[in-house]
Amino acid sequence: MKFGINVLNYGPGTTPASMEDWVLRAEGLGFHLAMISDHVTLPQEALPVFPPPFYDPFTTLAYLAGRTSTIELGTTVIVLPYRHPLQTARVTANIDQMSNGRFVFGVGVGWSEQEFKALGVDFAARGRISDEYLESIKDHWTKPLISFHGEHLDYTDITTGPAPVRDPHPPVWVGGLNGPAMRRAARFGDAWHPFGLGPAEIRERLPKLKAAAEEAGRPTPALAPRIPLHITEQPVPEEGRLTGHGTVAQVRRDLEELAELEPDWIVLDTFLTFYLGAVSAEEVPRHDPAQLEIAAAELLDLKGETLR
Repeated sequence: MKFGINVLNYGPGTTPASMEDWVLRAEGLGFHLAMISDHVTLPQEALPVFPPPFYDPFTTLAYLAGRTSTIELGTTVIVLPYRHPLQTARVTANIDQMSNGRFVFGVGVGWSEQEFKALGVDFAARGRISDEYLESIKDHWTKPLISFHGEHLDYTDITTGPAPVRDPHPPVWVGGLNGPAMRRAARFGDAWHPFGLGPAEIRERLPKLKAAAEEAGRPTPALAPRIPLHITEQPVPEEGRLTGHGTVAQVRRDLEELAELEPDWIVLDTFLTFYLGAVSAEEVPRHDPAQLEIAAAELLDLKGETLR
């Protein structure tokens, strides 16, 4: 089991220097992966969790690839319908090359209807669009010349090289919580990457994931959940408490329950600092890396890839 972090690439106080500091600190602590989020616009419904400024994920990862050496770099998650897949295939392969094979491609279908409208993309068709785009991207990673004729894509004899470094291609982590998302993970994914589910909710869904993989004729994807991380000095009431929110002892129990599900990865996301208003927005780039240091010191044996 390996451990990753979600670096906040948004919000007051966020700068290229602050994101570089996060990732270098995480790399020094021994975390295995740093991921960042995706929005193209920031509609009003997104602002409570994603305040501006919001740095582009691909540009940011290319920047961080040149500042780091061992930590893997990924997206949690790229909203597939927002960009043409030929562009996405090329830019992700570029980042994998620039990072010497350290890129992880986390993907999802999106949730903000306002953002889809602003970008001129059909919100109701986002699942079908995502499936075609993901199939196209994976084809372009592994084949020199591709033709694709579908509902939302139609082209003949196109190449997007260079190819990624990672063999056979960067790992694909598919986000989402419902049946279509798990079927997408089973068809295209190397890992299922749910966010915000507790251990019991994940356990309940795993048989559906296995069944979808059997139907697709593929191995069951690995488990790579992303959970909140907000460590408090005082216990958080158990009723309604989110996994990863509470004292070191409470979060340790959450991680132990997750470990029983045998995930390959656990990604820690400190977004609750924004959501709860625990500190001022300007303080987040200093406050949240300190939370990761507490996790590394008191919860995780990163060299042994286990829990303390």
